[in-house]
Amino acid sequence: MTSLPHPLDHLVLPTVNIASARERLGRLGFTVAPDARHPFGTENACVFFADKTYLEPLGVTSLEQCEKSIEDGNVFVARDQAYRFRIGEDGFSGVVFGTDDAVADDERFKAGMISAGRMLDFSRPMRMPDGTETQAGFRLAFAADLRAPDFLAFCCQRINPLPADRSVLERHENAVTGIARVAISTTKPAAYRSFFEEIIGDPRISEHSFGLTIRAANADIDLLTPEGMEAFYDLRVGKDDPGLRARAILFKTRDLSVTSSHFAANGVTYTRKNNRILARLAPAAGALFAFEEIA
Repeated sequence: MTSLPHPLDHLVLPTVNIASARERLGRLGFTVAPDARHPFGTENACVFFADKTYLEPLGVTSLEQCEKSIEDGNVFVARDQAYRFRIGEDGFSGVVFGTDDAVADDERFKAGMISAGRMLDFSRPMRMPDGTETQAGFRLAFAADLRAPDFLAFCCQRINPLPADRSVLERHENAVTGIARVAISTTKPAAYRSFFEEIIGDPRISEHSFGLTIRAANADIDLLTPEGMEAFYDLRVGKDDPGLRARAILFKTRDLSVTSSHFAANGVTYTRKNNRILARLAPAAGALFAFEEIA
């Protein structure tokens, strides 16, 4: 029986290529794991955190392989290619929740009429910093709302768990320890309440003047109006899109002065908003990274 509400597991960040994502993330002070290829034409180089969440920068290694995977019903690749076509090569396309029973989640999604398609089971080798290799296995259950074509959510079950000790990869020069919040913009936050209730599984939800805050087991998901995005993140977004667009990530840092010092030393352009530091991962549609000192 899967535990509810689900925790935030990781975030999917499409990138024009893994090398550029690695350079950008490194300048921001993140430790980036070795490159890892998927068996369906994509690759990643993840950033792992002490709170067991992570970032997944996602690149394309073989368009031909991706197209074949889409023909075979691979929802993950199909949605990634659609995002790149509609939004661009750099962005923030998906929010992923952890589960110990993806089959049960898939059944819930089908019953709730939010299934995005067939489940995906796959495995891939993962190389650790000490040179050792392990086989990581995953089972994914996908959810989507037809009113929001540029946003994908799914539940991820680890069949062969990643190594428990990733301490080397979880230490970051910018003092980040994990993910506190994810900000998603929409002009109609209330319209998506039931969608997130179904995905996360009975989360606590609070309403406020700028939208909704949905509490997963370990982080908050904020559905914010354009006014909310500007108020909290100094981010101006269009006021004519009722869909969902993942926009910003708020990271927990042990010491914000360490974060700002690293940015200054590495030529990272950033601004301040109240008690937060704001920086872009990539130009234009790239995710906004916010940093706040949180114990």
